[in-house]
Amino acid sequence: MAEEKEIKTTEEGLHKAGTAVKEGIVNSLKGINEIESEIVSLARNTVSNTLQASGDVAKVGIGVITDVIKGAVLATEEVGTGLIMGAKSVAKGIILGVSDVGGDLVTVAGQTASAAVKGAADVGADVAMVGRRTVDGVIEATKEVGGNVEKVATSAVTGAIDAAGTVGKTATRAVTDVLVGAAGGLKEVLNSAVPKPSGGESVQPALEKTPEPEKEKAPAKAKKSA
Repeated sequence: MAEEKEIKTTEEGLHKAGTAVKEGIVNSLKGINEIESEIVSLARNTVSNTLQASGDVAKVGIGVITDVIKGAVLATEEVGTGLIMGAKSVAKGIILGVSDVGGDLVTVAGQTASAAVKGAADVGADVAMVGRRTVDGVIEATKEVGGNVEKVATSAVTGAIDAAGTVGKTATRAVTDVLVGAAGGLKEVLNSAVPKPSGGESVQPALEKTPEPEKEKAPAKAKKSA
């Protein structure tokens, strides 16, 4: 009986431990979602309010975007982590903020992705993942506001890859490879966005070619007898 009671107690302990971990993870994930929502709102309100106050969206836009990205980078540098997680939320907030004042989402998408990749490189963060998360945020926001996803995605991908090019070839390759997935199946977007370096060799990942079926040979004609 004592052995049976001990086994039962152990099982109850494991059950309680599992439940505690589950609840802890759920609460943490809820906390992360709340934090990301707050970052989106903060970036959105900051961008839209600043642009409205300036009265010249086109002229002031790039400066505001760069400042917002720099602020995000400095914040994560101070904390010591979070740039990869925060990149998507900041990018989404920027696009939503620009949309609020009727700005050009296509142009802003490229500027946002470019600034994010350069900012990541400045602090030694993973430029590929920051680029990926930024493009994800840009695309998600564009879908929410009913913008032209293909054009915006093309601009964002191009901006990220161009910025990676100023960091080095390795960064360009890493960003390009990661953005294959970020384009969300928009193969045409990636094909049109990936630039060719001056040497003529494309930095785009090689796509496997589907072998063409062999053509059936026509039967040889019988020679006519003389």
